[in-house]
Amino acid sequence: MTQKLSRRSLLQATAATMGGAGLPTAQAAPAPFKPTWDSLVDGYRTPDWFRDAKFGIWAHWSAQCVPERGDWYARNMYMQGNWQYDHHVKTYGHPTKVGFMEMQNRWKGENWNPEALMDLYVKAGAKYFVSLANHHDNFDAYDSKFHPWNSVRVGPKKDIVGTWAKLARAKGLRFGVSNHSSRAWHWLAPAYGYDPEGPLAGQRYDAFNLTQADGKGTWWEGLDPQDLYTGPNRVMPDGISTVAAVTEWHKRSYYTWKDVEPPNNPAFIRQWFLRCRDLIDSYKPDLVYFDNAHLPLGQAGLDIAAHYYNASMAWHGKVEAVINAKELSPVMRGGVVEDLERGQRAGIEPLPWQTCTCIGDWHYNRGIFDAHGYKSAASVIHRLADIVSKNGNLLLSIPLRGDGTIDADERKVLEDIAAWMDRNGEAIHGTRPWRTFGEGPTKVGGGMFSEGQLKGFTTQDIRFTTKAGALYAIGLAWPENGVMRIAALAQDSALAPGAIERVEAVGSTDSLPFKRTPQGLEVRLPEGLAGSPAVALKISGGGLA
Repeated sequence: MTQKLSRRSLLQATAATMGGAGLPTAQAAPAPFKPTWDSLVDGYRTPDWFRDAKFGIWAHWSAQCVPERGDWYARNMYMQGNWQYDHHVKTYGHPTKVGFMEMQNRWKGENWNPEALMDLYVKAGAKYFVSLANHHDNFDAYDSKFHPWNSVRVGPKKDIVGTWAKLARAKGLRFGVSNHSSRAWHWLAPAYGYDPEGPLAGQRYDAFNLTQADGKGTWWEGLDPQDLYTGPNRVMPDGISTVAAVTEWHKRSYYTWKDVEPPNNPAFIRQWFLRCRDLIDSYKPDLVYFDNAHLPLGQAGLDIAAHYYNASMAWHGKVEAVINAKELSPVMRGGVVEDLERGQRAGIEPLPWQTCTCIGDWHYNRGIFDAHGYKSAASVIHRLADIVSKNGNLLLSIPLRGDGTIDADERKVLEDIAAWMDRNGEAIHGTRPWRTFGEGPTKVGGGMFSEGQLKGFTTQDIRFTTKAGALYAIGLAWPENGVMRIAALAQDSALAPGAIERVEAVGSTDSLPFKRTPQGLEVRLPEGLAGSPAVALKISGGGLA
């Protein structure tokens, strides 16, 4: 399903605001896609593998996991007054002397066992796996031909993306990469700042002063820190004398989700393009996740999207590629698959979509583990059922510690998901939305970052999927009397006009007792399923699917 360009003028206006990057071209034959939104929307169809997969697992793993202090460490450690700054000064030293690039050297991954982890992800029911290729800290976790700050040369001294890719494919998973580095030029701006208060007030942090020559005789000899920190694109002016004023300056100067191009730095855009094209050509991913509104860096993102789709046609004979991007207009959603970060939809979407979320912080945070604060397996399963019923996929991040391991609570979440999926995966994988996504009083939806509004499902909340002529009804809480009542399947329901012939609990071939009343289809559930996070029923009969 796709949209025709009835709003072509809108797309042309959108593309015009993005500008051109003057980038090198590299097209794989055949090459029907052009680097325009018109071409992407006209030619793209979401591949069946993605629509069937429904559930993916994502490994956020970078040097930002080494301090075990959660998200955005590489930025916030340069923000005096921030708790991560305090931790860095206390644990590693002041950022005038010990900047984030030193954390890259501390990232070793010495206990990483990727095969065992991949086995666990497969057991949990994932059908695709996504590796972090780079984050806003501008470090490539692969054998990068165009960026010397990479995991083969620095830190783990391993091709992390390449290792994940080989294992995922060997175990039957589709493989994806996530690329977040287009924002590095403004995200890393605090590294060029200074403390506004205290004994080192006014002394610039490491990024402002370091050059390649300074590395002689050190672990980073031959590397240029400016290649990592992206150069002085937005430098805090001299003379700011309070933490509050610095915080406000960075707040004003930070572009948040606006994926604008760096002023007066076309080299950054060209370098991003070369690195991203290298990532695609070297590892041939099935999915590329962009942490961007629309596509990264204006025309550069369109150039990459067209190249990727054309390359996929050359590799497979058809487009098997998926691009994830955010905050898309309704028309743009026909050209790439929209990702809704930490959010859910209110109803069935006409085009496939994806929610990405994490069981805790995106990057490993020991405080969440110590507080046993991760999302529960039941919470993940409920989100998955809701998302799949609305034509979506769930991409779940399980962050690794700096040494490459997951903690005991993360493992327990995965094992509990695995136990549920082992029995009930039939109601998830390969399914499509039914005539309605579900029923019940709990309101779900609200867009990006709305998942915190969800307080929990009730015994009346049920979600529907369908496959191969069967209807699946997934109850999201155990009914007090052990009877699931499905209002959508009541007598004389317009949604289900035919007779209901058989009801089974997914994972069993035993027929369950049921009756159809004006209030709904009433099914007596097996007592042995009372502890399950969700109960999935398989319902057969004429006119249900």
